[in-house]
Amino acid sequence: MIEDWMVAIPQGEIHLRDDRKKTNWRSEIAPFLMSRYLITQKVYAEVMSLAPATFRGLKKPVESVSWFDAVQFCNRLSELSGLEKCYVIDTDKESVGLVAGADGYRLPTDAEWEYSCRANSKAVQYGEVDDIAWYEGNSGQTTHDVGLKQPNDFGLFDMLGNVWEWCWDLYDPEVYGPYRVFRGGGWSDGPRGCLASNRRRSHPTYAIDDLGFRVARSVSTST
Repeated sequence: MIEDWMVAIPQGEIHLRDDRKKTNWRSEIAPFLMSRYLITQKVYAEVMSLAPATFRGLKKPVESVSWFDAVQFCNRLSELSGLEKCYVIDTDKESVGLVAGADGYRLPTDAEWEYSCRANSKAVQYGEVDDIAWYEGNSGQTTHDVGLKQPNDFGLFDMLGNVWEWCWDLYDPEVYGPYRVFRGGGWSDGPRGCLASNRRRSHPTYAIDDLGFRVARSVSTST
């Protein structure tokens, strides 16, 4: 269904920072696949038979979806693609577990997302903001069709701007409980909101008109 969208991301490492907590850490990145585009309303509807969005358009990113919506989409897409589901989901308890070694679709990790966004660059924006992102200064206060701006060096579009993107990770469970990370900036943010280094968080049931997602897949490194 979206197999042709998947881009091979090479292994590497990324140094991350959280300005709120004043912490720095390094993460090693194994090779994986990342979707070239944000998940569109068309693809979401084909998988889930639903089309949530404030700004309607088949090629526009799906938005107004929660983190729980995103992981359920990943499992359903895996099922339709004949792949092993990555998540064990208990909707009653609002809990989600990760299936180790599963080859299906999943949300990127926080570290994978920033590594993919920077695409081997140390810059917090991979080009001039007007060339790469739909943001407050050029969006007209709406989302836009995916893939219209310049991609980064990995060939990924809309990593900054258009809509924020849910990631797998808990933000800070000791302080924020189940809150999950999201990344990338959206159509209503200023240029400084659309940076590879920005990390925001919210409850996994949260849904709003500038927050969507893209998908990833793990790849086998065995010979």
